[in-house]
Amino acid sequence: MAAKEKTVEVKLVKSLIGSKKDQIATAHALGLRKIGDVATQPNNPQTQGKVRKISHLIEVTEN
Repeated sequence: MAAKEKTVEVKLVKSLIGSKKDQIATAHALGLRKIGDVATQPNNPQTQGKVRKISHLIEVTEN
């Protein structure tokens, strides 16, 4: 049996208006478009880098 992959739940809590284009693109890559959107992502170095880039706009919950 495979072990359950660890995930993180990412929620957009601040508006993307006024953010830099690369930060908006990062939010979209995580599946976040509107305030209140929640996306579940695998907990890996790629996701952690994206989260770090827009940490001031999101809330993260580890599962």
